Order: sequence, then structure tokens, then C-alpha cells
Amino acid sequence: MAYDKGSGPTLIVVPGIQGRWEWLKPTLDAMSARCRVVSYSLAGDFGSNRAVDEALGFEDYVRQLDEVLDATGVTRAAICGVSYGGLIALHYAATRPARVTSLILVASPAPGWKPNVRQQRYVRRPWVMAPAFVATGPLRLWPEIVAAFDTPLQRLGFALSYAARVASAPIIPSRMASRVRVQEQVDFAADCERVKAPTLVVSGEEDLDRVVPTSVTRSLGALIPGARYEMMERTGHIGVVTRPDRFSSLVCGFVHANDH
Repeated sequence: MAYDKGSGPTLIVVPGIQGRWEWLKPTLDAMSARCRVVSYSLAGDFGSNRAVDEALGFEDYVRQLDEVLDATGVTRAAICGVSYGGLIALHYAATRPARVTSLILVASPAPGWKPNVRQQRYVRRPWVMAPAFVATGPLRLWPEIVAAFDTPLQRLGFALSYAARVASAPIIPSRMASRVRVQEQVDFAADCERVKAPTLVVSGEEDLDRVVPTSVTRSLGALIPGARYEMMERTGHIGVVTRPDRFSSLVCGFVHANDH
């Protein structure tokens, strides 16, 4: 695996649509103080060492997660999906219930979610729209960065460190677009009904997530039987990295409570 640190219950973290575990590294490090944390890059991305099987579509990402879990040497683990990774984690928990001790879905789309008009343009013309996607990123994320940090210096420090991680783990626009398309192959509403593992749904505040509306993520809590919902204050879509200590406490506490 690309990332495997810590001890305790095994927690596998599935990255978002950009496919790179490196974007989550501060939080992975924070969680590794309480759990054995494993993460990886999605198939088809730099560093994954795994090509995409186009014939399998979305199922290929689920099989990749099988391979990651097999490589840990444990038969069952907690699965945490971040944003698009939540769809992979959800389908995995629904189809491999014996392998999942608990499920955590973070700022994730819910059944019926569709890309907004801007996102649809990225999907249709990923390479042409890539410069606009990158250029508008700071505008989408800056409000929650302001909310998460108290001083201009803290905000600037986070923004620079986050930008450096993103630059060191570049996206493949066409691969991101294909992930949006293949998700349409899956009935996630049926998946929600089939989940047996204890489930934690996490979002940021209502007006701070400019990628997946908080109301969409929150609906997962009603669709998955027995799911628990938690809102993280002072953050939006990237609360997993703006508030790593709070996120680590919330998720690792849930993992330990359901490690049986």
C-alpha cells in the first residue's frame, strides 16, 4: 500500500475523485496515532501501480479495495470513504458485508446526486476545463479555510501546504471524468438498504461545502439503517484536512467502538 502506518484496528481510507491519498496525508497521520491507517491511490492514477479495467466500470474500484484489504493481512477492516471515495466504500460495504467492521462516509454524494452545471462541463471536456478547475479551486475552498482558522497567517499556512500537496500529487482530468460516468452504473439507493455495518456519516456546515451539498451527504444518514450523522463545525468539503485532529477523534473513536 502507498500508506500504512500506526497500530490498532485497521482503517482503510478511500480517497476522493482526484484519486490521490497524498491530499489526505495530515489526517492520515493524525489517525495513525489511534488506528492502523491504510490508504492508496485509485486505479489509473499516478502511484497506484494498477491500470483501470474499463470493462468492469465502477466495479473495478471495488475490486481494487478487495486487493488493498487482502494486502493488509486482516480479513475485516473499517472502511472510510472521502467524497467520491464514499461511493466506493458504500458499494463495498453493501456487497462485502463480512469484510467491513464499520463504514464511515465523509462529505459523500448520496443516491440520486447529479453533478451541477459547472461540474458537468468538467466531465464533458476534462482536459479543456482542467485549467478552470484548478484556477477556481481556491475560490471554492477559501470560505471554509477562513472558517476553519482564526488568523490570516494560519489560513495562508494551510493554503500553501495544501497547494503543495496537490501539486506533488497531480490529477488526471480524464480519469476523474470517467469516475463520474461509471458511478451511474450502480444503484446506490439499494446499496444503502443492504449495509449491515455500523455507519457514521460526516459532513461540514451547510453553507461551507461548495462541492457536495451538505444536505445531500446528510441524507445518507436517513437512507442507511441505523446510521449516525455528525456535522463538523467550521468546515465544509475539506474538513478532513482543515480539522484533522477533530476528524481523527471522531472517526477513530467510532472505529474503536465497533471493532468486534
